[in-house]
Amino acid sequence: MPDLFQNENEALEKARAIHATAGAHAGDYRQSLGELIAHFERLMRETRRLIRRSDRAEREMQVRAQQLAYRATHDALTGVLNRSAVIERTIKALRADSAVMIILDIDEFKRVNDDFGHPTGDAVILGIVACLRRIVGEKGFIGRVGGEEFTVLLPGHDPASAALLAEKMRDAIGSHVFAPPVDRCITASFGVSANAAGTDFDAAYGLADAALYRAKRSGRNRVEFADQ
Repeated sequence: MPDLFQNENEALEKARAIHATAGAHAGDYRQSLGELIAHFERLMRETRRLIRRSDRAEREMQVRAQQLAYRATHDALTGVLNRSAVIERTIKALRADSAVMIILDIDEFKRVNDDFGHPTGDAVILGIVACLRRIVGEKGFIGRVGGEEFTVLLPGHDPASAALLAEKMRDAIGSHVFAPPVDRCITASFGVSANAAGTDFDAAYGLADAALYRAKRSGRNRVEFADQ
């Protein structure tokens, strides 16, 4: 393997030899020092370049890691939490405090896909999420757990405040006129469960899901609370 520092080593050996020679001429010292300075400056430039490249690579790796972490916990279409992140966030919240779980499902969403195609269906889903974000804000966490099914987790909320928020969400969605080709309002049905600290995810989700199905059977576009 070739020596990457062959020229530098040769200059260094020459300087050592001159230094060890008694009575060496001043011109030899000057020439040797100049060569060493030139090589040192080159090495400094290369070192700075490598440091800049290393810093850039580290920043790129950090950005990539953040992107991967985001993709692992967020829905690709909407940017809200995905199912696994909803489960993890709910478990964490219920370990520390009570929390209200809201499940909502877009009413007759299959008809939207059948009539207008999946790209339009995706646009409707994005519109639904925009309505939810406007109402929920920083009060809780929004997740997408299925094609047209979403959750809203409200840590520390009591049933009365959660009911008010659920009704605001239902009204926001039901009064939103979706752009053509849909060109009409679309509704959603809601199921709500109020859960004490220590409740596990399956219990909280199961109660809200049962309430959601009751809302569907009762005519859709309504909020139902779980029997607890």
